[in-house]
Amino acid sequence: MIVDDDETLCYLLKEELLNEGFKVDITYDGKFAIQNLKNKNYDLLLLDLEMREISGEEVLDFVKENYPGLQVIVLTAKSEMRTAIECIKKGAYDFITKPYEFNQLLVIINRALELRDLIVKNRLLSEKVNQTIPHQIIGESVKIKEVIKLAERAAKSDSNILLEGETGTGKEIFAEFIHKNSERNEKPLVAINCASLPDQLIESELFGFEKGSFTDAKSSKQGLVEIANRGTLFLDEIGELSLTLQPKLLRFLEKGEFRRIGGIANLTSDVRVIGATNKNLMEESENKNFRKDLLFRLNVITLTIPPLRERGTDILILANYFLEKKSPLRSKKSLSPEAETKLLGYDFPGNVRELEHIIERAIIFSEDNTIHAKDLYLPQSNEQINSYDETETEILPMEEVEKKHMRKILIHHKWNREKTAHDLGISLKTLYTKIKKYDLK
Repeated sequence: MIVDDDETLCYLLKEELLNEGFKVDITYDGKFAIQNLKNKNYDLLLLDLEMREISGEEVLDFVKENYPGLQVIVLTAKSEMRTAIECIKKGAYDFITKPYEFNQLLVIINRALELRDLIVKNRLLSEKVNQTIPHQIIGESVKIKEVIKLAERAAKSDSNILLEGETGTGKEIFAEFIHKNSERNEKPLVAINCASLPDQLIESELFGFEKGSFTDAKSSKQGLVEIANRGTLFLDEIGELSLTLQPKLLRFLEKGEFRRIGGIANLTSDVRVIGATNKNLMEESENKNFRKDLLFRLNVITLTIPPLRERGTDILILANYFLEKKSPLRSKKSLSPEAETKLLGYDFPGNVRELEHIIERAIIFSEDNTIHAKDLYLPQSNEQINSYDETETEILPMEEVEKKHMRKILIHHKWNREKTAHDLGISLKTLYTKIKKYDLK
């Protein structure tokens, strides 16, 4: 956005910037600049200092308090040099004196945009929103090759995608793969786990909030949908999203519009949404736990990631990949034939993620450079854990069976909630709900 009361300069500058491929808005006073900022996302502000109602300095103060990632370049006359320097101290990226060469300004603009991209990437890392997910998909089985081929084709479109599959099958890696192979790959991939946070926190993370909207809101904050603008938003465990938040997500998917918590302005953001779930969302919608209209918006393209037990030829390929990745550099380890046989005979209820953890544990506990069968420490098989005496005549309601089974798995894992949820194939949020419901202690 160009903010300057010189209409001729604004017109000429806009034409030059349009020729360079930028999208440009113009406003002639700070008052209207602030209104625009509340209603639209900008990457850069070209800001004059002397204007009628609200000065450039006041606009800069507003920007730094509410939109800290927005870069500001001050346009100043030579007589205002001291003020321009003060603006730099307040957080403006740079200033340029009038009259100026357009090419000189263009260099500063491009540098400012590079800094903005760096700030976005650093924020993603610091908030652990965009996890470091390798986008290489390992596997030679027919089933995984089919899904990879479909994912490559889906990546070329701009449609929303739903990834289905059991816990640990690698849905997040496929999301990264799709993003890296899409036309949005130069922009952020932003991820959030919908099962890991309570409703209010998820809403504030997704859509942001305005200053003063709640007790600790000492400044405004951008939501993930703003940070992901022109990129990809990955909603992991989307089946856990509450019925309260689902209409807000649906509105965003339909119109690209959202409101920050405590805000009254409709903001827009252009993102491609990838959802992932280990639930059958069609069954969830039939049971009134998930909105059908939201499901239809999400599953324009649906990819089902096969469980590891259906990818038998990939087990040893993946095991050796994790060995190579996690072994100490000076003492690479290998699997003995007996260890390979033991792995091939296990059904991996936790899928690829479980295999990775098994290999990592075996590397630690093996005494030499060969991993033997005894080093694998595989959990009890499903038959052992879930076995019930078929001759028992005790008849129990399903809830009582679930309660007993859940308690057995909790005891097996010494009340480690994460491992229990992992083995049961449910989210932590669901496990805590069940523990409270059945009063398990």
